[in-house]
Parts: sequence; structure tokens; C-alpha cells
Amino acid sequence: MNETIANPLLSVRGLTMEGPGGLRILDDVSFDVGAGEIVALVGESGSGKTMAARSALRLVPPQVRRIAGEVLFEGRDVDGLSTEAMRRLRGGSIGMIFQEPMVSLNPAMTIGAQLAEGLMLHRKVTAAEADRLACAMLARVQIKDPKGCLSAYPHQFSGGMRQRIMLASVMLLKPKLLIADEPTTALDTLSQREVLRLMVELTRTEGTAVLLITHNLGLVAQYAHKVVVLQRGRLVERGGVAEVLTRPRQAYTRALLDALPRREDSRAPVPDAPALIEAREVSVRFPGSGGMFSSTPPKLAVDGVSLAVRPGEAVAVVGGSGSGKTTLGRAMIGLLPLASGEVAFRGEPMAGAERARQRDFRLNCQLVFQDPYSSLDPRQRIGDIIAEPLAHGPGLSRAERRERVEAILAEVGLAGFAERFPHALSGGQRQRVAIARAVVRNPAFVVADEPVSALDMTIQKQVLELFRRLQDRHGFACLFISHDMAAVSQVADRIVVMKDGRIVEQGSVAEIFDRPQHAYTRALLEATPSLAVPQALSA
Repeated sequence: MNETIANPLLSVRGLTMEGPGGLRILDDVSFDVGAGEIVALVGESGSGKTMAARSALRLVPPQVRRIAGEVLFEGRDVDGLSTEAMRRLRGGSIGMIFQEPMVSLNPAMTIGAQLAEGLMLHRKVTAAEADRLACAMLARVQIKDPKGCLSAYPHQFSGGMRQRIMLASVMLLKPKLLIADEPTTALDTLSQREVLRLMVELTRTEGTAVLLITHNLGLVAQYAHKVVVLQRGRLVERGGVAEVLTRPRQAYTRALLDALPRREDSRAPVPDAPALIEAREVSVRFPGSGGMFSSTPPKLAVDGVSLAVRPGEAVAVVGGSGSGKTTLGRAMIGLLPLASGEVAFRGEPMAGAERARQRDFRLNCQLVFQDPYSSLDPRQRIGDIIAEPLAHGPGLSRAERRERVEAILAEVGLAGFAERFPHALSGGQRQRVAIARAVVRNPAFVVADEPVSALDMTIQKQVLELFRRLQDRHGFACLFISHDMAAVSQVADRIVVMKDGRIVEQGSVAEIFDRPQHAYTRALLEATPSLAVPQALSA
């Protein structure tokens, strides 16, 4: 299904772009987006999807230049437009939702000021009319208190709410084309579904075309009409969603499809042993804050949760944003104070334990952070980062530490990377470094906090397989925190579902996936993207 559209809204023709040193970023890429269509650009990180989309707005780095091809919007090459014409085009005719709303929203401006800015620039409305239109659009994207939202700041909202606000700010101007760059990467599955449904509903109401940039083929199957597959800057396949996803012609497309998380065969049962670590009626309360401009009441983030993890067991904690799963994980390893309850390690409560026992507990607990880039010191080499936990254990010579680091680097597939810096690694490689740092001193318990949420599907598959392999080899217990039900099915022995700080259901992978008892668990499962193409799109 590679036919061209008679009068496409956006037409990319033979686009070739180079970066510094002649690096080919895009190589002869062509695709069309028609009015009212949803076209998905898919591929791994570094495939050129974002660069191809941003070229429509001339939002490319100054060191990147177009050497061939053209990008036509309504028949006009955007490269030939004046600065003033591009200013009118951006926002007015082409809107863009960026991947990270916390970065793209100005933290120093109220939501109302940011929504009004584009309206007053492109629509020439009064401040009062801008506020009225902004309130109406915020209500359409299901912000509970639209009027109050206008005077609030971005940091006062969750990731899902911020992405809704970004959607509202873009759709306020009723653009003809919406570019959505990984708009749901960091959102839980429920927020992800809500944001995408709102986006589809708004674009259908306004007749807006959508260019959706994503690495998630499950989302493509549910929401797109056509798909364009990129690999290392080259177009490898394009066509209707049903055609490409059910009858892929290229090996690369098949590899992307194969990387989608699937339930693995159950591992050998974990021996019925006493708990390695146990939370007993644990509650965690965040104090409220008061100030001249805003205040927040105290919040009970975890409310009376009891959870035990046995040696060698992988327990997945799932739930939406704000469910308390990350707070529980950090409280269990002593990174957050408890409001009530206790944490026991190898049967002994840690509160009031002697200093040596508490030190042993901390050395036996490690954390893999969600964002490896911010958790790795950019000034340290990879070898030094991984060696750091070894300085706190039994005395090892310099040569022994180096030998241990080289061995774990080889285990995680990064042999020879010890002298590199974090900025020289890809996202998947940085996450491997974070995992290597966590397991280098053979801890008894590892908390993995959303370790694959920001990775594309092929890298996610590699990291999940690596994590499972390392656990089998080293035997550590694991609390795997995630909002991705499909991902946890690959690594978990048991699943715990949290909502509003409480456990609402727990059981084996088969019990949770095949016989969910709680309505919230069923909602999480229903919101998990699959490759089943809706009838309306496959027709």
C-alpha cells in the first residue's frame, strides 16, 4: 500500500540530511500525510524519525543540513519560506507535541500564560477571550479544574496531566497538522490510552492530520492508519497498518514486531523460603508545603502495605502514576522514612537494628533508576561508575576491582567500554551500565524502578532478557517496578497491583493476566497496547 496521495497535506520527497562529518542522518526518505490521516513514523532510537518530522518545521540543529529532497506543506517547500512565514506556520498550521512535557512547558510561567501566548500571537484575541478558550480546551482534555489550572505551574501536575496540557495548548490553535513526538513514552498505560484517545478525538473533530512518532508498534496498531518504518535514516517499509503489521515484507520490520513484550514460559518455582525482605504495614507520608503562591496538603503515598520478597524471587509492582509503587520500593531499601510500619531484612526489623546490621542491609540493597542518564555521573568514566559500589565492601585491591568491573561489563554486553563516558553511550547502553553498577557486588536485593520505560522496543527486549539472565545467574531477589504490564510478564514470578497507595491485588503472572479479580487490574490489562488492529483501521 505504497500509493501516493493526490493532494497530500505534508509531502516528504527524497529527503536526505547530513550532520557533522558527513554523517548521513536521513537518506532518500519519502512519505505523505493526507488531511485527516494518522501516519506513524516508527523505528529504533537513532533511526531519524524525529529529524524527519522536525524538518517540516525547520526545527533541526544548525549543524544538520538538507543536501537533497524537499518537504512540502500544502504544496510549498518549507525551506523556501521566509522567517515570518515560518513563524506563522509553526503553531498556527503545524502544531507539535514534544516527548517530555516538563521540558517543553516553561516552569516559570503559569499554564494560563502559556496557553494564551499562542492564541494572542496567531489568533489576535484579547486576554479575556484567550482565558475563555483555554478553559474550554482544558475541560475538553479532562482537566478537573480548568479555571484553577490557569493560575497553576507545570510542576504542580503529574506527567499525564502535563501531556494533556501540552495537547490543549497545541489544539487551541486548530492546526492542520499535528506532529506528536513520542507523546506517551513516560506515561503509565492508563494515562497513555487517555492521552491518545483525546488526541484522536480532538484531531477528528477539527479534521487535523497527525504524524505520530513512536517506537511502540502496539500504539501504531491501535491508533494509526498508515505506518512508515525507518532504519538508520533509510525508509525500509511503508503502507497501511494492517498490511505492514500482519504481513511485513522486511526483516527489520519483523524484528521490531518480534521485540514486542510477550509472556514468557514460567520459570522454575522459587523455593518456598523465608522472606529475604519484608514490608510490614508500611506507610509513607509526604508532608505538605505552604507558600505565598501555592500550598499542597500532606499526602499518604503508601498506606499500610505488607509485601514479602523471597531470595531469588522477582516481584513486579505495577500501577498507574501516583499509585505509590516507586515510593514503596524506595522505602523498602531505606531511602525514604516510614510514617508507620517496619521493614525487616532476613527476619530482623531494621529500625533500631545495630549499626553493623544496618550497614549490611544497605550494602545488600541496590537500585536501578528509571533514567540512567541523570543517575550516571557525566564526569566519570564507565569503569569508575561501576567500581564505586566496590569501595564500600570487603577490601579489594585495585587489580581485583578492575577485574570485577571488566567481568560484569562483559556480562552486560559492554566489554571494552570501561574508558568511555556516559554521553558517548546510547540509552540502552546507559541502562546496561546502571544494571551493571547495581549487581557488581552481588547484592541480595535489587529494586528496578521503571528500567525500560524510556527505551525503544528492541532495546527494551534486550534489557529485559539481560535482567532475567543476570537474576538467574546471580540469584538476587528483585522488586521490578513498572507501569507496563507486558514488560513485567517477561521477568516476574509474582505481580502486585497498587492503586492509591494500597495493594488491590496480587498473584502469579498467570493469575493476574488470565483471572484478574479487581476492576483496576482489568483496566490496566485492557489499556496495554497490542498488535490487534481495530476493525475500523483494517477495513
